[in-house]
Amino acid sequence: MDDTGIAVKIPGTVRRIVSLVPSLTESVAATLPGALVGATDWCSHPPGLDVARVRGTKNPDLDAIRRLAPDVVLANAEENRPPDIEALRESGVPVWVTRIETVEEAFASLERMFAVACRTEPPAWLARARQAWRAPYDGPRRTAIVPIWRRPWMVVGRDTFTGDVLRRLGVDNLYAGHPERYPKVPLAELNERRPDLVVLPDEPYAFSPSDGPESFPGLRCAPVSGRLLTWYGPSLVEAPALLLRALS
Repeated sequence: MDDTGIAVKIPGTVRRIVSLVPSLTESVAATLPGALVGATDWCSHPPGLDVARVRGTKNPDLDAIRRLAPDVVLANAEENRPPDIEALRESGVPVWVTRIETVEEAFASLERMFAVACRTEPPAWLARARQAWRAPYDGPRRTAIVPIWRRPWMVVGRDTFTGDVLRRLGVDNLYAGHPERYPKVPLAELNERRPDLVVLPDEPYAFSPSDGPESFPGLRCAPVSGRLLTWYGPSLVEAPALLLRALS
């Protein structure tokens, strides 16, 4: 069964994989590069990836995926739409869906994905990632807001992988208790919260040192790599050290 509890019929040998999630695409490319035959237009890592493109995570070209005849399609409960997943399954395409909201869930989910859905041994980089995150943070804690979009302003809310990454690095999301996972919040309210940090990832909105900090006068802003903050894959190996440096 995949992370959502759905039974998925996986062949004994997996030779053709389509990934609908950028971080899973990078994970497979780093582990079974010859097996990856399709990925979304948003799958930017590794650079120069030469596979068939099947449009986006929210609007995949289902016919193109079927023509690739994958042994398995890799998806995610948050990033991909249930109707697309069900349409593929109804046409006989096995779809393995991950659900990842914490760093520990990322390790467990990736290990199962490789062992069961990809029929291979968990990669060495996954063990290195576990080791990189093993030591607990023991410094002073800080509060933060994490915008992910503007016009309208949206922030990271409850039960997110991003929030858990920051928590493990000593940064507590002020909207972790919000009923929504990605709530829309007026800019004035964000400034009134007076967080210690405004963490500005460069995806999905491309915040940068020149686009974003000007909206938070008097607050300390930390532009960071969205790949390090939100992706679960080989980037987990270097994420703790690089994020701590960016957040400091």
